[in-house]
Amino acid sequence: MNKKIRVRFAPSPTGELHVGNARTALFNWMFARHSGGAFILRIEDTDESRSALSYQINLYEDLKWLGLDLDEGPQIDSSYANGYYGPYKQSERLDIYKNHLQKLVEEDLVYPCYCTEKELEDERQALILSKRMPRYMGKCRNLTGDERKQRENEGRRPSFRFKVQPQVIEFEDLIRGAMKFEGGAIGDFIIMRSNGMPAYNFAVVIDDHLMNITHVIRGEDHLSNTALQMMLYKAFGFEPPTFAHHSLIFGKDRAKLSKRHGSVSVGEFRKQGILPEALINYLALLGSSFTEGREILSCEEMVKYFSLERTSKSGAIFDEEKLHWLNAIYIRNCKTEDLVERLRPFLQQAGFKTDVIDAKWLNQVIELVKTELTTLSEIGSYINIFFNDKYEMTEEARKILDSEKARKVIIAFNEYLKTAKENLQELYPAAIKCAKEKTGAKGKELFMPIRAALTGKTTGPELDKVFAIIGKEAALKRLKLATS
Repeated sequence: MNKKIRVRFAPSPTGELHVGNARTALFNWMFARHSGGAFILRIEDTDESRSALSYQINLYEDLKWLGLDLDEGPQIDSSYANGYYGPYKQSERLDIYKNHLQKLVEEDLVYPCYCTEKELEDERQALILSKRMPRYMGKCRNLTGDERKQRENEGRRPSFRFKVQPQVIEFEDLIRGAMKFEGGAIGDFIIMRSNGMPAYNFAVVIDDHLMNITHVIRGEDHLSNTALQMMLYKAFGFEPPTFAHHSLIFGKDRAKLSKRHGSVSVGEFRKQGILPEALINYLALLGSSFTEGREILSCEEMVKYFSLERTSKSGAIFDEEKLHWLNAIYIRNCKTEDLVERLRPFLQQAGFKTDVIDAKWLNQVIELVKTELTTLSEIGSYINIFFNDKYEMTEEARKILDSEKARKVIIAFNEYLKTAKENLQELYPAAIKCAKEKTGAKGKELFMPIRAALTGKTTGPELDKVFAIIGKEAALKRLKLATS
């Protein structure tokens, strides 16, 4: 009988959730949901100087916003008939690590290292100068009991290093195939720091084993760590999980994605007004292929068709323009009532008091302008044309209205409106027809001056629909301003 699949997303709370890490979380989540397995969040917070509670809180919010629901994690009361797998923060598992360290001490698989940071850096630089691979050369490996006591009397607190034996480390990667590392090229590595905190490779092996993690899906930058972890699995007698190392995300310059490429965190894209379903869809496409090469996929479809075997080995290029293209599609397809609710914080940020705006009227406006939006944060610049107190004319619009022919179109359109008796729906086409007959203008020469006068802009939603929303009185005021 096959074991139930259990995967984990294990970030360090030392910054905002990077889109690269968000994609790792997404791959794990899709794999778990596809296989009917469990998706676990573990917080790796043993770097006390850099970890912050605020980052943890933002992480929870970002995952929730993305729709990546958890089966187990720090904020979930998780217990199973076959045992409880928590706690899910490494800072709450320190006794577990100390107990496992003691097992390795008793089996003479580790030793205390008293080297200072300066001594280690001097050794590293010497190896580089001699054109050798930088690694720890085992200076403290064979210290006598008296030599160790002497260093402790000097006030040196030891870290603990794992004794690496000459060996070949091999494992099968679900994405990259057969992997092979030479143990002789790896120096004895630290598993417990001098401050009593476990090193990453030590803690992750213990946690993944005790939490029954069956598959470790993470970025290719962890490949070298896997070699170290395989040695620890062997030392403990643990069965290692199955590994899958996906490609990293790069900027268009092929450099690893960083802030110099623009927005890189989930929080930044939230502030821009990227919809979570659009961001999830885009991240899923980076380095992964789905059936029939489709680009617009629901979460259900992504889960159904996700496969690690179809995940690319080569780096994925992050294209913010394509993300915005996808986002615009999701905005257009969003139900207007739902979109209005999503837009409220952006409208308020732009200075609109949504609590006093008529709900039915606001729905009409959003239905009209949503085809213009690529992000929710743009709403202020599109909705202001419907508010008289926000009306202002751009330089481009002024230039349109500078010509004599444009002024004649506006005057003819305005004169018809003043005396017209038609209802609002019939009024606009009748006024357009009158302006056309009186001036001989047609096409762009006819419609562009009217758009510039009524909206103060040269682009925007369908003009007849804009007119129907702002009404005759507001139109007359604007036409007067445009010709004054």
